[in-house]
Amino acid sequence: MSHYVDLIRDFALDITLSKRLPMDLATVDKLLTTTRTVRKRLDFTRSVDPEIIQTCLEIAIQAPTGGNIPRYHFVVVTDEAKRTDLAALYKRAYLEVYSPQRQEEVRQSDPRLIDSATYLAEHMHEVPVLIIPCVEAPPVQGTGPGAYASILPATWSLMLALRARGVGSAWTTLHLRYEQEAAALLGIPDGMRQAALLPVAYYTG
Repeated sequence: MSHYVDLIRDFALDITLSKRLPMDLATVDKLLTTTRTVRKRLDFTRSVDPEIIQTCLEIAIQAPTGGNIPRYHFVVVTDEAKRTDLAALYKRAYLEVYSPQRQEEVRQSDPRLIDSATYLAEHMHEVPVLIIPCVEAPPVQGTGPGAYASILPATWSLMLALRARGVGSAWTTLHLRYEQEAAALLGIPDGMRQAALLPVAYYTG
């Protein structure tokens, strides 16, 4: 019995000490400073392990929330037909914002950005996983940015967790021009606002 109690005490001590140990700042800093929106390096040929998505979502919901009350949800889309339809909405919105003429104008100042953004719009349907972060925030006038205060940190945490596991993602919002159509496509209920659309895939290199 005494040996058993000693084991419990040692285990508790190990946990306490691990919490006190400093983090590996080099690794943490690298993660924070190298997590970027990935567009042209997403691998369309590999399925992402569902367990990785689940683990990253579990990490994401540890993010701080307004009032410490989580009101967010993540819609994970892997069905090919729905991904194709959702990608079509994104591409339609993209071409509305970046017409061929506008693309040429942007290319004069930032060719790398417009080329990668156009590439993603043209290939969004090939991305194996699309994730839409949502928040319970009815479109009431005057709610302002506070309505999204809880979902944005969680979404960033999701991107960091994915990056740490060799999975890239991109923060996009253009599909929100067709938010109602996307909601109907995915069965997202009224009163649930979409905050972004994250294409998720392993890196190509």
